[in-house]
Amino acid sequence: MYSVNADTIRLFLHVVAATIWVGGQFTLAGLVPAVRGLSPEAPKTVARAFNRIAWPAFGVLVLTGIWNIIADDNTSSKYQATLGLKMVFVIASGVSAFVHTKATSKSQMAMWGGISGVTALLAVFVGIMLTLGVH
Repeated sequence: MYSVNADTIRLFLHVVAATIWVGGQFTLAGLVPAVRGLSPEAPKTVARAFNRIAWPAFGVLVLTGIWNIIADDNTSSKYQATLGLKMVFVIASGVSAFVHTKATSKSQMAMWGGISGVTALLAVFVGIMLTLGVH
């Protein structure tokens, strides 16, 4: 059996936080039409509840992402370019999610929520590229 070490813990925390941040966005988006039928305020109530776990998960993603960078001494240009692309998607996902929380119309909420979800998926995809490229 493989042993547990700091790398295992770091990657575990990063993946669990990504599951909450990314998977939660898509789960919430799928639930909004049904929740909207309960009451006009239900989507906002559910979104606020989700934000109480989503934003801490995003924080864990950022912290473990920094930990990943510190722990990896890969200085190849391919790695650095891929890491830079991932950072662009992470920042775009966080910023667009924040703007989504401040949106005042359904169309703005849909647009910024969609951008956050797509950029979060792209960050996961590029993160997998980083992980596979290292080995």
